[in-house]
Amino acid sequence: MRKISYFLLLIMLLVGACSKTSQSEKIKVSFWHGTSGPIGDVLSDMIKDFEKSHPDIDIVAIPVSSYAALSQKLMASIQANKQPDIAQVYESWTAKYIDAGVLVSLQDMIDKDPAFGDDDLADIYPVFLKSNTFNDTLYSFPFNKSVRAYFYNKDAFYRAGLDPNYFPKTWQEFREYCQKLTDKVPQGSKPNHYGTNFAVNEWQFINLLHQAGGSLLDQNGKPALNSSYGLEALNFITDLIHTDGTVYTVSGYEGQNDFLAGKVAMYEGSSVSITHMRQEPINFNMGYAPLPTYRTNNSAVSGTNIVIFKSGDTRREQAAWEFIKWFTDTEQTAEWATRTFYMPVRRSAMNSSTIQEFLTQYPQFRAIFEQLESAVYEPQIAAWFKARPKLKEFLEEAIARKKDNRTALNGAAQMFQNYMDE
Repeated sequence: MRKISYFLLLIMLLVGACSKTSQSEKIKVSFWHGTSGPIGDVLSDMIKDFEKSHPDIDIVAIPVSSYAALSQKLMASIQANKQPDIAQVYESWTAKYIDAGVLVSLQDMIDKDPAFGDDDLADIYPVFLKSNTFNDTLYSFPFNKSVRAYFYNKDAFYRAGLDPNYFPKTWQEFREYCQKLTDKVPQGSKPNHYGTNFAVNEWQFINLLHQAGGSLLDQNGKPALNSSYGLEALNFITDLIHTDGTVYTVSGYEGQNDFLAGKVAMYEGSSVSITHMRQEPINFNMGYAPLPTYRTNNSAVSGTNIVIFKSGDTRREQAAWEFIKWFTDTEQTAEWATRTFYMPVRRSAMNSSTIQEFLTQYPQFRAIFEQLESAVYEPQIAAWFKARPKLKEFLEEAIARKKDNRTALNGAAQMFQNYMDE
């Protein structure tokens, strides 16, 4: 009898020990992302900070070479039922994943979380809540969001007789500044210094389209790239290049490099561009400004969001939510914004000591952050992911004068519609 009792006690102790070991094991959350370089370093630092404050969770970060590669990798993983726990995604990807039934509803996570309430949601900029909501359900959270901004050479402004602390606020003023900042040369000669350069891309056009008063889709959900507003936007680009001769086209990092070399006085890039530019010495006084406006001051946000994929493991899904909640709280989003120049996702971050200190060093960035109050977002439909890079091809044809502006935009609108009809 004693032997039986002894063995029963031993078994109970072993079972208890195994159960305790199982419960104390760290929860591993796989995270696929597309960040690298100095921004990737910041992300790694912040993941380490999260793990210190959440010792029961390990974030297993797996970088992917590009967002295009990340999209392909995610689709392959979904087909094989081997998706990560969390990943960076664009809105147009999210729409596909919802249809596939592989995403955890973040709305459900919020509803079950007493530590995250209505005040938290109200604190997040409306443009981010709207762009992450599908069919009245929140499926994703803003992650690395950016807006377009201008960087300018204050010394070049001063040499041209312009106030170095003032950046043009309207399209017309911008056009006039380009003329004043471009060398006057005999006809047939090329200036050594230009107002700016354009890396022809869809994001630039989208912002101009919205500033003119247009949108990518009309009220019926049909492509509206070729509206009168779209034509105004494209005409503005081509007039600066061909009519005025104060802007030239570039590709890749050529535009940024020419700006740093002093060939152009103004450079349009992502708010994050400064993170990369600071990797090399900057030999002039640099200013920062929001985009010049036209009929509206709308600015289109870009960048990815973060989602939780269904795993069937509620502990991993909850741990993933804890990371998202932590990364987007006031303190962390302020830290992320000031170290990377991405946008803070919460309004309260603007009053944080972290951002207030940042603004003492970069006071002109306040106006760039404030673009979020009137920001718009890109279409959430899956077809936009295919149409977006193709739009660039039509814009390039117009700027190269292979097609007139209206024909190019009509072609782009039809291309978008064709993808929507698939």
